[in-house]
Amino acid sequence: MIRFDRPVPRGGYAWWYVDALSDDGRHALTLIAFIGSVFSPYYAAARRLAPGRAAPEDFVAINLALYGPRGNRWTMTERRRHCLRAEADSLAIGPSRLAVDARGLAAEIAEWSNPLPRRVRGTIRLVPHALEPTTYKLDAAGRHRWQPLAPCARIRVAFTAPELAWEGNAYLDRNDGDEPIAHAFRRWHWSRAATRQGAAILYHAERRDGGQTSLALGFAAGGGATAFTPPPAAALPATRWRLARETRSDGGASLIRNLEDTPFYARARIGASLGGEAVEAVHETLDCDRLVHPAVQFMLPFRMPRRFI
Repeated sequence: MIRFDRPVPRGGYAWWYVDALSDDGRHALTLIAFIGSVFSPYYAAARRLAPGRAAPEDFVAINLALYGPRGNRWTMTERRRHCLRAEADSLAIGPSRLAVDARGLAAEIAEWSNPLPRRVRGTIRLVPHALEPTTYKLDAAGRHRWQPLAPCARIRVAFTAPELAWEGNAYLDRNDGDEPIAHAFRRWHWSRAATRQGAAILYHAERRDGGQTSLALGFAAGGGATAFTPPPAAALPATRWRLARETRSDGGASLIRNLEDTPFYARARIGASLGGEAVEAVHETLDCDRLVHPAVQFMLPFRMPRRFI
């Protein structure tokens, strides 16, 4: 079910996303493997120069963010197709590699952080409680899709640079699309939370056709999804870049910790209530109008260096 060799159309994208929170609440991470990086200013420029011909394999990257009490590490070095090897059960981008086996997903990371260059080296082992087969359309035409592969999972993290080791709850999904993400969406926010039953995911997208996509799904730890009525909207504090944020909650929501705060994108740990249960969630907001703004496109290379060899 987890495959890395599905073709990605020109101008399109695919990514595999992992997030995790440690059992002691001190650590968090996200890992994203991109074919056709949706945030890449280089890919955006190639699409402008050659509409319909830009190849996603020439814009690949491993994005790893480690958050902890002794500081954070963030890496996203973009590479070209000669650094990509996509097979059914493995995906190598530069010196880093993801692989699927009978136990789940294993990642070997060998990167450099930026903007301060420091080595990032370690392993990640994600073990799903169950794998979900359903793919959800995010836009009316079905050109953008989301598959929550493993909403309920355990993770073991072991790094030598920086030196850390922890275990916690985790989540794995796949997104893919046939066109740039900003063509279909103005903005979106989503969150995932571990619950007593398994996990809950809230997805809300404002589309450029004037419609909205709203999903509220509960996942049993042993497998299976059930749609539920989303609770009322709950405001979250705006970011320092004045990016508006909200989620859904029975009784308000609270910000626990900002993880990423950029002009167009924010990630945070939040507290909320779903079905009367207090939960801690990973929450993300993306503003596509800001993403494509020329000023943001100018700044992105400072966080996303590109290697040509």
